Amino acid sequence: MENNPTFAAAKNIVPMIASNVEQIASECSLPPVLSKIMNDAGLFRLYVPKILGGPELDPISAFYVVELIGKTDGSAGWCSFNGTALTSAVSRLSVEAAKELFGDPPDVSASGSARSSGTAKVVDGGYLVNGRWDYLSGIDHAKCLFLTCTVTDDDGPVRNEDGSRVLRVVALPISQGDIHVNWSTMGLKGTASNEASFVDAFVPESHTYKRTGQPFHENPLYNPSTSILCSWTLAAANALGMARGAIETFMGLAQSASTNSAVLLRDRTSAQTTTGECEAILQACRSYVLDAVGSMWNSQLHKLDDLMDKAVQARLAITFAIRQSVEVVEKLFYAAGTSAIHDSNDLERYFRDLHVAGQHISGLHSNYEYAGQVLLGASITAPTYS
Repeated sequence: MENNPTFAAAKNIVPMIASNVEQIASECSLPPVLSKIMNDAGLFRLYVPKILGGPELDPISAFYVVELIGKTDGSAGWCSFNGTALTSAVSRLSVEAAKELFGDPPDVSASGSARSSGTAKVVDGGYLVNGRWDYLSGIDHAKCLFLTCTVTDDDGPVRNEDGSRVLRVVALPISQGDIHVNWSTMGLKGTASNEASFVDAFVPESHTYKRTGQPFHENPLYNPSTSILCSWTLAAANALGMARGAIETFMGLAQSASTNSAVLLRDRTSAQTTTGECEAILQACRSYVLDAVGSMWNSQLHKLDDLMDKAVQARLAITFAIRQSVEVVEKLFYAAGTSAIHDSNDLERYFRDLHVAGQHISGLHSNYEYAGQVLLGASITAPTYS
């Protein structure tokens, strides 16, 4: 990582993140000063093309950045993951359109939603957007939103040949709509995943794209067949980072006695076994993700025929890492006893944050179902989320 200036920048910012964890949770957002520093360092746009001012990191390099941030605070790591996933969508717009949205030179910062929670009515030159979208992580420090819409015309929803509704992603400034601050959850409190609504907001055709359409930039990152897995790699990185933080917090707690025993936690067989087991789980999951995503990336770079086979393994590794990270923090929380429940230590924060992160689509069991169907040669009925 010595040759990765973005990782070096993240490493320098981590102490500031650590000093703000209480404020991040209490205010349900990253402090403005912190979010600006992270944005200026490119931590919310790791995949944005260099021509648009982004680092354009490969997924493995980006993994290390998000893992490092997540180890300190899951909300900050989530904003780096989610911001990167959403801003990578700028690759589907022309350079001219990107500059119209984000300025020249571009300062690409965005949130958005893959849920079709609104409509885009066809009008002369573009679309009129109406709807309300939720789970817009990082909206407090974003300029624009990438929102999935159902396309309509005067006759109602426009349909594909198979009868399904036509979907299109629109990019529009947040200033064209209204933000609804209602993010209140058990974990990842600081992600500011609020809602936004729009009424007859005009979006020119050039500021829209089809999710399966080809990108304007030549980089395997933007391959529509696998771009979602490049993004989900960072969800796994954040989960693994939080799990690492939980292990280190537990090891700190283990140096003291509990409320009902004078024996140090570290000297108890149960704590020793849990620590060893969790370390093994975490290392195995991390290795699986790095190997599977690395193999997929290699196939992308060299345009190999086995890309989609490698993509199945990457999807499995990502989901497995997220699910097992939740298991790790549960084991540690239980082993720590009553010491774990106090907000004076970070273990309960990692517990809450990981349980919320595990509900993301990248960590759902349906990804196992999809992979199983592919491996067995069965009909694909599981959602692909692509």
